[in-house]
This record gives sequence, C-alpha cells and structure tokens, in this order.
Amino acid sequence: MLNVRHVTRLFGQKAAVDNVSFDVDRSMMIGIIGRSGAGKSTFLRMLNRLTDATSGEILFEGRDVLSLRGKDKRAWQSDCAMVFQQFNLVPRMDVVSNVLHGTLNRHSALRTALNLFPRDDIERAMDILDRLGVGEQAPKRAEALSGGQQQRVAIARALMQDPRVILADEPIASLDPMNAQIVMDTLRRIHDEDGRMVIANLHTLDTARRYCDRVIGMRDGRIVFDGTPEQLTTGVARDIYGADEGFSEAATSTAIDTISDAPIPA
Repeated sequence: MLNVRHVTRLFGQKAAVDNVSFDVDRSMMIGIIGRSGAGKSTFLRMLNRLTDATSGEILFEGRDVLSLRGKDKRAWQSDCAMVFQQFNLVPRMDVVSNVLHGTLNRHSALRTALNLFPRDDIERAMDILDRLGVGEQAPKRAEALSGGQQQRVAIARALMQDPRVILADEPIASLDPMNAQIVMDTLRRIHDEDGRMVIANLHTLDTARRYCDRVIGMRDGRIVFDGTPEQLTTGVARDIYGADEGFSEAATSTAIDTISDAPIPA
C-alpha cells in the first residue's frame, strides 16, 4: 500500500531526513515520534509533496508520488490531506467556508474566491462538522473558536477532500490536555470508522501508545524504532529521545508508566 524507499532530504550538507525506508501493507494509524528536529515534519511534508525529496521513492499503491507533477501532484495532495499544528484556517472566515476550502482542487479559482459552492458540498461540510461535534460553530468566524475546536475544523476541511490518507503534523502540540484528547479521539475514530490511513507526528510516548497501531521513532533524520506500541520500552525511548542529551531514564519510565490502559472513548 505505502512503500517508502531510501528517502532523503538534504538542506545544504545536513540531512533532515536520512535514508528512511519502511512499508505499510494495510490502512492503520501510525505515530511518528521523536525530539524536535528529528525530521518528522520534513518527512510528512515530502509525503504530501509540500517539500521535495533529495532522493528516494515514496510509492502509494505502486505509484511514485515523488515523481508526480501538475494535476497529478494536485490530485495526490487531495488524496493525502494535511492537518497542521497551527490549524492553517482563515481566521476571519466563517467555519463552514473554511471547511469548504477543502474542495479547492475541484472548483475554479473564481467560484472559490466568491464563495460559490454547490449545495451538495455545503450539506456535506455541515454533516462533517456535525460528526466532529462542531456543527453549531458553522456560522462563526474561525478565530472565535477555541484551539481544540479550530483543530477539529481543520480535520473537517481535510475530510472534505475525501482523502485516502490523513497526515497530522503535531496536531495536539498547542492544545491543552482535554482538547488534545478530543482531537486524538477524533483522528482515531476517523481511522476506525472510515478505514483511512492516519499518520501523525507526536511528541509524547503516552499519546502514541494509546492511539496508534504502529509507532516509528526518528532521531537525527533516521528511523531508530519501528514497532508496536507495546514494544516502546524504556530502552527504546532512550534510543529515540537520546538519554545523552538530557532525556533521563526516570523521565522515560514516567512517560511510559503513566500511559492509561483504558479503552479509547467512542
């Protein structure tokens, strides 16, 4: 389904992503963890084609998405939707219009500029907002919403693209714990109910272990762990985060020991 082959991204002489390879044979929810600067965001941006790779291949169902150009590249970016840490909404625009902008690739620039969207699209946007629990916010400006609500609107915009894959780049990094849980519950439910692949960059071990089927750990641009959440031991966490750089065994153990074994809320 997804085959990543020796993908590298250089900035000058520095490798932000260094010879990364892995395979995904079915739709699942994957967490990518690691310190800031580990290469997580750069990798997602290459997968979405916001950033070009220096070398390597990313095959989705046998097609190298890194080689796509023009309308084929835009079509892939519709199939592979991106959710950002800072939401990337238009603050002064109402919520439903922000969601409708997920259909930009299907409509002319003039229709979009004038907010002329088909009734079917408007109804679908409202259905998605209702599904994510923010339907009542539809007429409000995006800037009037809380951070957690804005992130759910951003996820709704991604769903308007009807993507095969959703990429979430640090989707809860700027949220308080309650809203972080709501957003992660939302992403997990989208995977479970829709069968969409979800790949999320995450900072914390407990979030990755609670929500993800598979966890990839990156350090200095390389993959240093690829396994199940249950395999995230203290030693593995030290390899990912670097005990030599101040990530103590006690801190690692605490992060793992505080993981809840409770079922994910519906």
